[in-house]
Amino acid sequence: MGGLFSGLQHAGSVMAQSLPPKPKFSVDQIPDLTGRVVIVTGGNVGIGYETIKALLPRNAKVYMASRNKEKAEAAIASLKEATGKEAIFLELDLSSLASVKKAAQEFLSKEHELHILFNNAGVMWPPVSMTTKDGYDLQFGTNVLGHFYFTELLMPALIAGVASSPDHHARVITTSSSGAYLNTLHWDTFKDTPQRRKMAREALYYQSKFGNVVVANQVAKRYADKGIISISVNPGNIRTELQRYVPAFARKVMNYMLYPTPYGALTQLFAGTMPEAINYNGEFLIPWARLGKCRPEAYDPEIGKRLWEWLDEQVKTFEAS
Repeated sequence: MGGLFSGLQHAGSVMAQSLPPKPKFSVDQIPDLTGRVVIVTGGNVGIGYETIKALLPRNAKVYMASRNKEKAEAAIASLKEATGKEAIFLELDLSSLASVKKAAQEFLSKEHELHILFNNAGVMWPPVSMTTKDGYDLQFGTNVLGHFYFTELLMPALIAGVASSPDHHARVITTSSSGAYLNTLHWDTFKDTPQRRKMAREALYYQSKFGNVVVANQVAKRYADKGIISISVNPGNIRTELQRYVPAFARKVMNYMLYPTPYGALTQLFAGTMPEAINYNGEFLIPWARLGKCRPEAYDPEIGKRLWEWLDEQVKTFEAS
């Protein structure tokens, strides 16, 4: 009975957040970001693109970390036309640990400091047959492991960015989803196992989005004393390219219930740029730029420790290979 009540409670959170009140925060409130260096993963489309579009006019130096150079360059040209400012391409494929390492090294060869990292990129509902280059579930490997490794590699630059940031903090903002309420972690499905192949692609996605919240909370705990603020967000139900694996008819139906893409950037922009967001370290923000709470397991210290150690182990194994 408790499980049923819990399930209904989580479904209620998803429903409530799909119909949020009118936003009180707008991009016009973002302060001047002169001198601030920012990375947005997956910045060439969707919520990432809208995030960069709001940051450039505030004078931030923005790196667009994307997989496809051609698409990124087209997005950079489009943003320059819209804002008069130019983002910088950083090649990053989060489904490849080698690419993650190379991207971090490339960035660190150009910049000493990083002030805001938007872990925004993600993949949703690809065929279960798809895995990362290193043999992980594509959604968990991209959304969770890839971002974990990228953040850890960039941590020296984030810590260096604390000193030159006006509020003496650097920020890591992770894009999760209301899907984080709908699953927890199934430890034997992170790699391509028989157990993983029995899971629905939707369940694997929800697991990865729950994992995002767990890791963001751990980053907050582990680096708070260094001046790092880590926040995860549900960006809202948004029309983006993230739905590319959704069947055409279902996508058409979904589009009637989804909000325009600029809305999706609001919550993470608030978390990444607004002075008051430094009070939300380790928290989960919901549409539009409001303080929320994910499901209780996301804050369980044992789950957090176990996931962190598992991710760290994967990275160490890769580094040693």
